[in-house]
Amino acid sequence: MSESPTTFCGYVAIVGAPNAGKSTLLNALVGAKISIVSSKVQTTRARITGIGMAGAVQLVFLDTPGIFVPKRRLDRAMVQAAWSGVEDADTILLVVDVAHGYDDETRAILQRLRDRKVPVVLALNKVDKIPREKLLGLTQALNNDFPFAATFMIAASRNEGVDDLRRDLAKRMPAGPWLYPEDQLADVPMRFLAAEITREKLFNALRQELPYAATVETEDWKDQKDGAAKISQVVFVERETQKKIVIGEGGAMLKRIGAAARREMETQFERRVHLFLFVKVRGDWGDDPERYEAMGLDFPKG
Repeated sequence: MSESPTTFCGYVAIVGAPNAGKSTLLNALVGAKISIVSSKVQTTRARITGIGMAGAVQLVFLDTPGIFVPKRRLDRAMVQAAWSGVEDADTILLVVDVAHGYDDETRAILQRLRDRKVPVVLALNKVDKIPREKLLGLTQALNNDFPFAATFMIAASRNEGVDDLRRDLAKRMPAGPWLYPEDQLADVPMRFLAAEITREKLFNALRQELPYAATVETEDWKDQKDGAAKISQVVFVERETQKKIVIGEGGAMLKRIGAAARREMETQFERRVHLFLFVKVRGDWGDDPERYEAMGLDFPKG
C-alpha cells in the first residue's frame, strides 16, 4: 500500500477588471512585492507567476492583466495573456473592486467563466472603502448570479482577510510535488523584474496618459566582482515630446525615476545596483514583435 502524498501543489489564476487590486493581492498572498502596483489601471501587462506557501501546500499564483474590451494590439495581447492564465488554473480567483461594484466588465468576465470546470473563488477587495450595507448587497447580487465556491471580503493593501483566503485556496490544491524551491517567491527572470520595477516608477512619477505609451526593457545586466549589479535599461516612447517629458528639465525626471528604481532593486535583489537609464523614441513599438517578446506577451496577428 503506497503512502499518502505529503505535499500539494496547484495553480491559482487571479483575474478581474483593471485596477481591481490583483497585483496588490498577489504581493500579499506571496508575502513580498513581485508585481507592479499603481493607482493607474492596466499596469500589469504580462502574466506574473508568484509562489506562496501554506504548510505542505505550494500555491502557484498567476497574476494576469486586467480583462477589458481591447482597442489596440497591445490591449489584445494583454487580454489574451489573461485568459491563457485561466486555462492553466486549478482554481480561479476573481477579484472585484467593491467601489466599482458589479459592473459590465465583471459581468463579461463571469460570462466567460461559466463554462469552466474548476472552482471560482470570489474576493471582494477594498471592503474598507464602502458601507457594510452596500457590501452585503453586492455580495448577494454576485452570488445570486454565479455559483462561487467561496466568497471572501478582503482589503489587500492592508493585508486584511488575506490569510483566510490563502488557507481556503490551499485546501483546493491537488496532491503532488512542489514545482519550485520552498524559498522561491516568483518565476520571473531578474531582467524582467528589474524592467517592471522601473516601469512602476515611471507610472508613479508621470501623470496623464504617457506611461501607456512607454515600455521599459533591460538591455544589459552585468554582475561585478564586488557583488554589485550593473544594469542598463531603455525606456521606449512613441514621440519626441514624450521623450522630453520622461527626461525632464536638465534630466531631473529621469534621475528621479532612476533613483527610485535603483533603491527598490537594491531592496529586492539584496545587492548594490548601478542603474543606467536611456530614453529612445520608437513610434511603432506597439507593433513590434520584439517588444512583445521582451514584455512576455504573445504578438497578436492582424
